[in-house]
Parts: sequence; C-alpha cells; structure tokens
Amino acid sequence: MNFSFTLAGRDGAARAGTLITAHGAVATPCFMPVGTAATVKAMTADAVRATGAGIVLANTYHLMLRPGAERVAALGGLHRLMDWPGPILTDSGGFQVMSLAKLRKLDADGVTFRSHIDGSAHRLTPERVIDIQSKLDATISMVLDECTAFPASHEAAALSLDLSLRWAERCRAAFPARPGYGLFGIVQGGVYADLRARACEALMAIGFEGYAVGGLAVGEGQAMMLAVLEATVPLLPAEKPRYLMGVGTPDDIIAAVLRGIDMFDCVIPTRAGRTARAYTSRGVLNLRNARFADDPAPLDPGCACPACTRHARAYLHHLFRSGEILGPMLLTWHNLRYYQDLMQRLRAAILDGRLAATAAALRAGWGAGAKEGDRG
Repeated sequence: MNFSFTLAGRDGAARAGTLITAHGAVATPCFMPVGTAATVKAMTADAVRATGAGIVLANTYHLMLRPGAERVAALGGLHRLMDWPGPILTDSGGFQVMSLAKLRKLDADGVTFRSHIDGSAHRLTPERVIDIQSKLDATISMVLDECTAFPASHEAAALSLDLSLRWAERCRAAFPARPGYGLFGIVQGGVYADLRARACEALMAIGFEGYAVGGLAVGEGQAMMLAVLEATVPLLPAEKPRYLMGVGTPDDIIAAVLRGIDMFDCVIPTRAGRTARAYTSRGVLNLRNARFADDPAPLDPGCACPACTRHARAYLHHLFRSGEILGPMLLTWHNLRYYQDLMQRLRAAILDGRLAATAAALRAGWGAGAKEGDRG
C-alpha cells in the first residue's frame, strides 16, 4: 500500500481528505494526541481509541533517551509496544533542539546535547534521526530541523533555515523507502514571508510525502501565526497533506483549518486535563473553582465521554480537590474527545460547504459561556 493523500472536498481554502498509510487510513482534518514517551498521559490506548483518534504522535528525542530506539525495535516496534496498531507520527526532536539550548551545541553536521534526564552526552545528525524513527517503526517520520526561536532577526532566521534545508536533504537521502511510510519536510523561516517561501520552494524540490509548518506557536501570537500561514500554505502542493506543528487551542485549529491546514498536534488538551481545565462547547472550565462544588450538571451536555455521561461537575471538582488521579484521567479523556469531535464537525462542515457558519457557531458558544459566567 502506497502512502497517499486524497481530497474529498473543499470549502474555500479548507480541505477534507484521507491519508492512506501502511497502518491505516486517517480522515482529515485531524488532531493527533501527543504521546511523547510512547503513551498519552493519563490514558490507556483503548481510551485514546474511544475518543475517536486515528493517529497519535510520539517523540524521537525522548524515546531515544528512554527506553532507546534499539530496545523499542527489539520489542517489536512502537506500534506493538504502546498497543497502537494505527498510524504514528514521530517528531524528530527539532523543537527540543531549540528548547534545550543550554544543554546542546549546534554545528553544520548535527547537534550534540546532554540528556535532561541524566546529563549523558548524545549526538543527533539527520541520518541518525531517520535511523531512530525507522527503528521505532514510525508511520510518518519528520526531518531533523532547527526550530527557529522567537524573536529572531531576519539574518538569524535565514541562517537557521539554511541549516534546516541542508538537514532536510540529508534526511530524504537517508530515509528508507517502504510502502505506506512517509517522510515530511518542515517549513521554517521564522515570521518572514520571503524565508517561508524559500523554504517551500526548496523542500518541494527535494520532494516529501507531506509538508509541515514549524516554528509557530513559540510566542509570536495568533495574529502573526495566521499571517505566516496565509503567506505559506498557498505555496505548498495541494496534493500533499499539510501539518501545523504544535498547535493549539480550538480557536487556533479552526483558524488554521480555514487557511488550509490538514493535521495538528498539541499538548494543550492533555496538559489541561491534568490541571483541571476542561474544553467545552461553552469555553474552558476550571474544575478547581469552588463554584463547581455543588454543581450537579454534566461537564458538557453534548459530549459522550465518561466524564460527561457518568459524572457531575461536583464530582470532578471533588476529585481534583482531593488529589485523586481519576480527575486527570477523566478530564484528559474529555478534552481529547472534545478535540476529536471538533475535527469531525469541521470535516463535515467542509464537505457540506458550511465551514464559516460552523466556525461562527462554535465561537458563539464559547462567547456565550463567557458572557453568562459558565466558565472559570
């Protein structure tokens, strides 16, 4: 089975499609729950499946440190290890190259860094990153890149982009061709439209199964992020999937879908679930808030997850106030279900040609909740 992407419908710049891979098909637009260390925190694989997720993300940097790519391969690969037979995308570690700047040394050939776990020294090159992801048996691998920090001058962003493009070419050469597996290039360039355009042109000349937009949601704000997308996405090939890395809130996702993005990942829904924040049709609720202590209402009446169908807000409040692990488990499940329901709703709206109206209705619900005080 070849790796492929087909479009089923459009609504303006927005697209509904299907990604075909060696490990199954994924309807787009899609949201990938983040399973950094081969687990979506506070969730079993069955629970993740029950939310409607069709693809998950894991992280090359973290898995190479613990338990190690060679060990994962010896145990049958990431799919078997984490009980996820469906598609898995692995982030190559470029974001960690940026975020762990004090622990690493960058050069033209790769990056040397010390583990944040035990201080041991490690080396990542484009070839090594591809080798690790192949050992993990990632369905979709990402090229090694330098995630350009914000803010960065045009000169600094250009130098960073040049390095990322050289690494991308080496990753492509090292990637073992296998039916149903894909390698995605990553468009960098900071907030500069000319650099983003240069990145698109260079990556398309190399040729990838999909294209990611990286280096956003790193402090530039939504308005600037959307401006970068508007300048970048139209330059990417229409017949390939487009992935916005590390984004984001429901409103960010709607805005990016409207601009032609197909794939998303973010830690927001799982992290929020562990800290008592629930994404709902009426906005974000903080279940630690004392006003929920006697609230018998369901978390979100329109949601079919266990947190909403089996428990009251008062019980969820009690779990978090008591430090019970069930609280983070239930809210993580809910948030991931909310995100998957959002993606399904956006896809249906694209296919029906009513995306703008659906986006407006979703935002109106969040606004009504804020106006009426149904959030905290």
